[in-house]
Amino acid sequence: MASLLPETVFEAGGQGPAPSKDYYQLQITRSQVIFRWWRISLRNDHRMNRPGVTKESYEDFLDDVNLHVQIALVFGSKILQYVTNLCKGKYDFLERLSDTLLLRIISYLDLEDIARLSQTSHRFEKLCTSDKLWEQIVALTCDTVTQDMKALAKDIGWRQLFFTNKLQLQRQIRKRRQKKDD
Repeated sequence: MASLLPETVFEAGGQGPAPSKDYYQLQITRSQVIFRWWRISLRNDHRMNRPGVTKESYEDFLDDVNLHVQIALVFGSKILQYVTNLCKGKYDFLERLSDTLLLRIISYLDLEDIARLSQTSHRFEKLCTSDKLWEQIVALTCDTVTQDMKALAKDIGWRQLFFTNKLQLQRQIRKRRQKKDD
């Protein structure tokens, strides 16, 4: 399964904690952890500092407590935990799937499961409430999707359309037609 991973498994960059203006980059490849830093200073004695880089294998990284502390200070403990898991071979392949593929998979779940999945992360919350997902669900559950239904969904959203009962939908479509005729 690890062969399915891209060459760069994870990458993050950012400024160090205040009052530092230093910039840091963390890159995890298939075989090593790369930590780069650039010292940003207006002082003359620091102007000649060159960017620094530390490259370590996964095994060496897991034993390097000093690098763990630096990563936790700059990127936070959650990123450190995620990187540590990557180095231990614990990959989250579901997170790596494209949104299009995930939407296709989610559209086959039960409604309760979609609600639970939306609570797991920000990405899944966004996907589970997206109009694209609910358009796919409506297409799977309805025999026919008319142009009037599509126009109504454009106004109220596919999710709202899905949860509206049939009589209310018919009434809303009829109102839209009357407005259109007037």
